[in-house]
Amino acid sequence: MKETSNIYKRFEEAASTRVNHTAIIYLGTRYSYRKLKEMVERFASSLLNAGVNPGEKIIIYIPNSIQWVVAWLGIQKMGGICVPITPIYTPYDLKYIANDSDARTIICADTNFGYVTKVMGETPIQRIIVAGMTDLLPWWRRGFGYLFDVVPKGKVEKGENIYFLRDMIRRGKDSVKTHEHGRGGKDIAEILYTGGTTKFPKGVPLSHNLFLVSAMEQIRATDPLFPPEENIIMGNAPLFHILGQTCSLSVLLVGGTLILQPKVNLDATFESIQRFRARSMIGVPALYRMILEHDRLDDYDLSSVDYWFSAGDVLPVEVSKRWYERFGKRIFQGYGATETCGGIAMCPVDRENPPKSVGRVVPSKDIKIVDPSTLKPVKPGEPGELIVHSEHMVTAYLNKPEETKEAFINLDGKLWYRTGDILSMDDEGNLYFIDRTVDTIKHKGYRVSASEIEAVLQEHPAVVASCVVGVPDKKVGERIKAFVVLKEDIKGITGYDLIKWCRERLVSYKVPHYIEFRDMLPKSKVGKLLRREVRDEEKRKAEKL
Repeated sequence: MKETSNIYKRFEEAASTRVNHTAIIYLGTRYSYRKLKEMVERFASSLLNAGVNPGEKIIIYIPNSIQWVVAWLGIQKMGGICVPITPIYTPYDLKYIANDSDARTIICADTNFGYVTKVMGETPIQRIIVAGMTDLLPWWRRGFGYLFDVVPKGKVEKGENIYFLRDMIRRGKDSVKTHEHGRGGKDIAEILYTGGTTKFPKGVPLSHNLFLVSAMEQIRATDPLFPPEENIIMGNAPLFHILGQTCSLSVLLVGGTLILQPKVNLDATFESIQRFRARSMIGVPALYRMILEHDRLDDYDLSSVDYWFSAGDVLPVEVSKRWYERFGKRIFQGYGATETCGGIAMCPVDRENPPKSVGRVVPSKDIKIVDPSTLKPVKPGEPGELIVHSEHMVTAYLNKPEETKEAFINLDGKLWYRTGDILSMDDEGNLYFIDRTVDTIKHKGYRVSASEIEAVLQEHPAVVASCVVGVPDKKVGERIKAFVVLKEDIKGITGYDLIKWCRERLVSYKVPHYIEFRDMLPKSKVGKLLRREVRDEEKRKAEKL
């Protein structure tokens, strides 16, 4: 396949060689590359007919679905800029992102229509395109869903500048425009919003060049296992997130198949893997733990999967060991960031990877491990902050000059992105995640990793989740406090029991001083643990004393 610097043209090339091959499997329905391309072209034409111009930003506010894929590729086809966001955003979040991105058009689920109309008058949004989650399914499947009331329904009003995605695809049949917008290369293909450590999400503009280089690198990590066009991916990562895009969605750029569900349901996931013989699955560590603890796991055959991939957080060694014992296959890890368009490091599939390694640096990225204070390189093997450079890298956040200045630095004649993460590298080039710089606890002069303590606590058979933060203390800097969620059926476990567990596994200065039991822990929209919320809560308590 020849090189191209436009996302849609890359998809078009794959579709031309895999015409009748299955591109998407959504809720049990197969869509060929021919059918997908046809729907995408019709939708792109209808966008142009509705007055959307190349270069305009369009918000995608719907769950994982065939509709999401048609929308994303259709926007690329007509030269727009995608702004994918989580479908669980509230009007508060939606209003901020619409204003920050200056998006004039939004594609929303019918269940989110009320949220959109609520903020429309306070944002640049002029057009609403509504998608129902069964819109593109065969009529009999739609009827079955509504008959048994298993399809969420939102109240939608008709009106000026309100369109329906299904109708746009139908109308586009007779008026497909072949508009050559000329966008690609360094032009922005999409803007992804990332939370990080600031109050508001930061817009990360990703160019066609950057996306294609990163996506190809990550989707072809499985080449030693099977040809890329034979990959069938169970895509459990959200498509609005860089993990779901570069490690799942990008399979459509190499001729493979993507299985999608609107939300994660383990039995549905297992059934899809078994029925469609999935070759890969993409997920976060919490999902793999949930799978291992699922009551009906033994009822399904998951043996077709050769590539189990985990990213988004550090995979606990205990989960990795249990997985190998259960399935006889490894979970491969990766490490990346939205600002680097995903993968900075990935575990090779054709060699043994150390248990705690998050992989080796991918070819498109240059890295340095530096002292966070001085930005001087640390000694080989020692931990430091990871900074990243690449040819097509992001150079700034959208409308965030102060955050840009802090995160993107010039060093040795190159621009580098500061990940804010502490990592180390061994002699063989394996990277190890230690902690986030902001999540490093300073106790008696020691730098203590919150992640390390959390991992030890989560290895306890009674613990399902943990969060560790530093509590301000005038004498020692910070004391270590752990917040723990126990499994529902566990009784009689005390804080003393968990502290004793930690003492047997950690050096003395890393053992938590306090244990607090919680029913749940705060997480971001993409499922990441929000230590900063717990930390801020403890700071407020300390200030009142």
